[in-house]
Amino acid sequence: MADDIYEKLARHLDDLPGGFPSTESGVEMRLLRRLFTPDEAQLALHLTLIPEESRVIARRAKIDREEADRRLDAMSGKGLIYTISREGGPPRYIATQMLIGLWEFHVNDLDPEFIRDMDEYLPTLLDHDAWSKVPQMRTIPVGRSISAQLEVYPYERAEKLVRGRKKAVVAPCICRTERRMVGEGCDRPMETCLSFGKAAEYYERNGLGRVIDQEEVLGILKKAEKAGLVLQPGNFREPLFMCCCCGCCCALLRNIKRHPRPATMVSTPFEAAANPETCKGCGTCVDRCQMEAVKLVDDKVELNMDRCIGCGLCVTTCPTGSLTLVRKPESEQPEVPRYMMETAYKLGRARGKLNAANIAMMHVKSKVDRILARR
Repeated sequence: MADDIYEKLARHLDDLPGGFPSTESGVEMRLLRRLFTPDEAQLALHLTLIPEESRVIARRAKIDREEADRRLDAMSGKGLIYTISREGGPPRYIATQMLIGLWEFHVNDLDPEFIRDMDEYLPTLLDHDAWSKVPQMRTIPVGRSISAQLEVYPYERAEKLVRGRKKAVVAPCICRTERRMVGEGCDRPMETCLSFGKAAEYYERNGLGRVIDQEEVLGILKKAEKAGLVLQPGNFREPLFMCCCCGCCCALLRNIKRHPRPATMVSTPFEAAANPETCKGCGTCVDRCQMEAVKLVDDKVELNMDRCIGCGLCVTTCPTGSLTLVRKPESEQPEVPRYMMETAYKLGRARGKLNAANIAMMHVKSKVDRILARR
């Protein structure tokens, strides 16, 4: 009976935009059994990406409202589901996908077995075809790589994105944490995972990070540039989080790096440009590039544009100005969705899991459930 619950949960998660594909080894089932008790798995079946109050979920799950409150709060505290708190109103609960979500929410309870299972599962979980059509992350350039002549929209500037946010929390990077636990990784800064607004409230409430002011947020961005970290917010204009990633530890970048064309896996409007004539062959750019897009040929810089993700890290330390950041041609400019749910819906469609009809049905069902729950 318990195994059947986990199989149902696996199918339910796979129907969400991010997906949860099956494997021959069954590693995905080991992950679910580790994370969810049978009762938690059963209740998780009744959550969608539409934020809903406990009374709605309780009616759907056929349990008492008080029991739903207790169990949903406990699951949120364990990082199994996501909660949005509204001032003056009850919390609303949302299903959490494995990536980005369940994995990151467990930064405080990693162990070698958990890490090994995620390492095994990530190449399957990262649907290269769907992510090429609808990337879930985007790369924005480090600030000093943007020249005065380069026109940049506010949502393409890290500093603009973080200024004025009501709340910010920094958490340890789960990727560098887990790499160090298995004796790998690098010595780059650990406290670099930024969340904002409602996401910051969730991180604070669950003890996943600490609240910081805007000055410290900007300081972290400077440290990230100095350490050669790629800035990756979610692929929407007002991101709830911003990761500062390295190609040796980051679960996403490590797997994207294995792809023959990493540039197709990340949304970015920029790319590097090189002037080999002025290059002195110092090789700093080669060390800074996290995607192995830069190399020296006869002591002159050469770029592989299939691998460039437009982060600008090679630009800021070039002593001769031989590397610059330029905007891609108009035909290659990616659309940046305004909201997270828009990105999720587009990914679901790319995976063949969502279409206009069943999205509408999901909303109708949610509305009906809310009306019934009031009776």
